[in-house]
Amino acid sequence: MLTLLTVLAAAAALVAFAALLRARRVSRRLERLVESYWELRYEYGQLRARVARLEGQPESESPPGAAPGSSSTFVPLSSVKR
Repeated sequence: MLTLLTVLAAAAALVAFAALLRARRVSRRLERLVESYWELRYEYGQLRARVARLEGQPESESPPGAAPGSSSTFVPLSSVKR
């Protein structure tokens, strides 16, 4: 009986260790994907500004696809806080 419990405990420890290794691997992959996403967003903005300059168009502050005339402005939290 004691041997069976020891084997089960060892198997559970091995499964937990394997799960921990896999979680770390997935976490690193997710971190790389998030970093790539933000690099691509930055490059896209840089290229869009460069194309706008080459075409002689003024750079718009609103994202593409936004309704004309609608603008979103930055409101600092210190002005909202009382």
